[in-house]
Amino acid sequence: MKYLFLVAACLATFTACSESEDLPKKDLEFEFGTVEWELVWEDNFNTDGLPNGNIWDYEEGYIRNDEAQYYTKERQENARVESGNLIIEARKDNWNENEITSASLHTYGKKEILYGKVEVRAKLPTGVGTWPAIWMLGNSIRNGTNWPDCGEIDIMENVGFDPDVIHGNVHTKAYNHVLGTNKGNNVVVEKPYDDFHIYSIEWYENRIEFYIDGIRYFVFNNENTGFETWPFDKPHYLILNLAIGGGWGGQQGIDESIFPQKYYFDYVKVYQIKE
Repeated sequence: MKYLFLVAACLATFTACSESEDLPKKDLEFEFGTVEWELVWEDNFNTDGLPNGNIWDYEEGYIRNDEAQYYTKERQENARVESGNLIIEARKDNWNENEITSASLHTYGKKEILYGKVEVRAKLPTGVGTWPAIWMLGNSIRNGTNWPDCGEIDIMENVGFDPDVIHGNVHTKAYNHVLGTNKGNNVVVEKPYDDFHIYSIEWYENRIEFYIDGIRYFVFNNENTGFETWPFDKPHYLILNLAIGGGWGGQQGIDESIFPQKYYFDYVKVYQIKE
């Protein structure tokens, strides 16, 4: 989820990323060595009602990217645990004079991540105008550091006008879509809105690896040239959100007939390397 968005820059970025092949990526058929992971925390969404307040907080209002949705706080119509899943639901319900509502959950102030494996099993919404994401921002953005200097890791992004394409990206001061220099890749996953898939990263001191269903499709390496290229030596927090419209999601408009749209999460798991 690009924290700030310029349409022209996005178009350039999307065209470049669209040149990638489907899974698996031949140029990524190499091994870094075996890593053994141990679980740090997880949410399996087993208790119906509001999401676990010890893990999740909410963004509230109109937040970024000129998006159409109003993010609500602690409103079960937009974010709830039900039958073993977290559901984020975008609705055209004119709640409190806000035409479209949705939710954006984050772990800031509750769970921070610095290196390790982040794994999310999810089933996406779909329809022209949807923009679901699983992503991370550096904690420093909450303490005065500007975007993209804080760092951004997009574990998964998808836009409804191109529904079978999954994107993974990073954004830094040197590498970001505003400059047209952001680093990332995309892959085709057939109908990710019909089935659950596992979206994950493995984050090390020298690289970040991006995976879908255990298949690696992108690696971003630490160039050891400073914070402008690698702000990923500081804690980040996790964000799960369903945006509607905006600079990228709304490039082909919003299909008003798609609502409500539900974004399902089976689990979130965070690991560290076992010592």
